[in-house]
This record gives sequence, structure tokens and C-alpha cells, in this order.
Amino acid sequence: MSDRCRVIAVCGHEAAYGKALHGLVDPAVTVVPGGRELFRSVAGHRRGGEEVCVVPMTLGRDPELVADTARTLRALPAAERSGTVLAEPFGTSGHLVAWLRAAAVRAPDAAALLVTAPSGDPFEDAELYRVASLVRRFGSHALVEVAFGGGDPDPVEGVRRCMLLGASRVVLLPAAFVLPEVPDVPGTPVERAGPLVSPAALARVLAERVADARRKWTERGDDGMATGLAAADEHGHSHTHPPGGGHDHVRGHGHAHTHTHPHQHARQHPQVQGAGPVIRSTV
Repeated sequence: MSDRCRVIAVCGHEAAYGKALHGLVDPAVTVVPGGRELFRSVAGHRRGGEEVCVVPMTLGRDPELVADTARTLRALPAAERSGTVLAEPFGTSGHLVAWLRAAAVRAPDAAALLVTAPSGDPFEDAELYRVASLVRRFGSHALVEVAFGGGDPDPVEGVRRCMLLGASRVVLLPAAFVLPEVPDVPGTPVERAGPLVSPAALARVLAERVADARRKWTERGDDGMATGLAAADEHGHSHTHPPGGGHDHVRGHGHAHTHTHPHQHARQHPQVQGAGPVIRSTV
């Protein structure tokens, strides 16, 4: 690929379909939601002679965004699909744990942490509970709870739960690009840490994803779309089986389904920094 490459950040609910990235990314980066707007943006830049690299802006909870992006790019006419590459997603669940742990370090040890993100499907929401569990296990805070913007429990209920469990102070940790509103819960000091990823860190990670995608294309002719199409293969109802039922997805390690190792995730990319300041709001 040439040096002239347009970076397109495609966004789902973790970034409010792009609204949460405005002011955080370089103006040279095109920010769009998926579907038709992504299709039109890529087609327009390709017709203008630019090569395109598309980065799915998920933090690991939304593999469907990656797969949907790949399907959209596959639907482009051949002339416009040529010269377009799909990067690896911005982050993984392992990155999310690392970024949240970095943010947690800045919170008072005595505070309860409320890991908060926009609600997704049931599997995405369950993943946030797993992430929060790892943040608690490998951190110094005794109480780590979860809340969902537009979901159940919402941040108000999350703060109330922390109070019922004995917390006298609560810090909201954004687990998405979207910053949650600080809830008004009388008698409880509530703070918000954020943003999860600073503009400098966001620019650095984006640049890494783009460089990796372009290198794969240059060295192997891999446009990333086949990998993207498979991103959600183990996500959702089609991969939920009752005991003794279902089917195997055998990988090279000899047992069904991929698996995670919490201690590896907790150490993954320790150099990634960027948790923002704590915004304090005592109400």
C-alpha cells in the first residue's frame, strides 16, 4: 500500500456510534457508524484515489461490530474493495482489563469501583462482569460492581448497590469510549474516572493497528476481511450449548472453544497507559 491511506474508525455502541470519539481522535481520522455510512465513506475515499484502512472501535465486548464491518467491506465493488484493508479491532478484553486496572490505581483504595459501559446484548453484558471480576482480583479494591448505561442495573442502581454493600464512596470506571453520567444519589460521594483511553494513547493504538494491517497486506496480501468475518463465530446464542450437547470447535490445543487466562490478560500490554483524570462530584 502507498503512504496515502485514509484511516476510518467504525463505531458501535461502545463509542456511541462515533459521537464519543469526537474531540479524542485526530481530525484526519474519519469516524463513522457501521453499515451504510461505512460503505459510503469507504467508497468515496476509494473513488478519490485514497487507500483505506478500517479500524473497528471495540474494546473487546462487541465482536459483532468486527464481523459486520467485514461483511460491509466485502459488499463493496471489486475496484473499491481493492486497496481497502480491515485492521484488528482497537482493543480486546485483555486490553480493557489493563486499561481499567490503570484507571483503578488512581482511585482511592477505600472507594468502591463501579465499572460502567453502554448495555449491549446479553453476552456482551456478561463479558463486562468477567472483566470487572478480573479488575477486582488483580487490584486493591475490595468492592467492584458493574452498571450499564441504558441497561440493568443502571449507574444509579449500581451506586445504591455499592452503598448497601458498605461503600461510603464510589468511583465510576468507564469501560467504553462513552463517559457515563455521574448519577445523583443523595448522601453518596460519586466520582468518575475517565476517559478510559487518553487522546495520546488512542492515537498510538490506532497507529499500531493501521501499521499492522498494512504490513499484513504488503507481506502476505491479507486484507484482514476473512479474519474479521470470523470474529463473532464464538459469540451469541449459536455458541451456547446445554451440558452434554452442542458441538466442538477444536483448536490446536485439543479442546472445545477458545479460553482465556486471567493472569495473562492482566499483564497484557502493560505499557498501555492513558486512563484520564478523576472527575469528582460529591452530591
